[in-house]
Amino acid sequence: MPNGKTVIVVMGVSGSGKTEIGKLLSQKLSRPFYDGDDFHPVANIKKMSSGNPLNDDDRKEWLIQLNKLAIKHRDKGAIIACSALKKNYRSILRAGMGDSMVFVYLNGSFKLIQSRLNKRKGHFMSAQLLQSQFDTLEPPSKAITVSIEHPPEKIVEEIMKKL
Repeated sequence: MPNGKTVIVVMGVSGSGKTEIGKLLSQKLSRPFYDGDDFHPVANIKKMSSGNPLNDDDRKEWLIQLNKLAIKHRDKGAIIACSALKKNYRSILRAGMGDSMVFVYLNGSFKLIQSRLNKRKGHFMSAQLLQSQFDTLEPPSKAITVSIEHPPEKIVEEIMKKL
């Protein structure tokens, strides 16, 4: 079980359940939850809403903001939902955090996640952008990896065991 100083980043492609799992972990561990999507600049949201994937330049400032958020919560701990698709994105998130950050990778098939995104309403990330997310994804080698094929409560239970 991580101490109170651990910031947990729940990562994965859009539609993998980062927000739902992050909120459940937040309740379980009594730590604040932050959805990384809430920290995107307006330009990023407009770009994704119009069906265009973000590039590394688009993501850089956003990742720096999330890193600042993590550092702010290093002493008390927090849960942050963030796609963190590439190794270098995770490096930006982890900068200055040392061992005080843990990544939880929500792993699922394209087909399963696409079916979830097709049911989701009112989110700026469209199902059409899912392929670009899978194309960008560099699965982490240093993370707690869990399958998203189970109900959320079971996924959180598995994460808690692995923490």
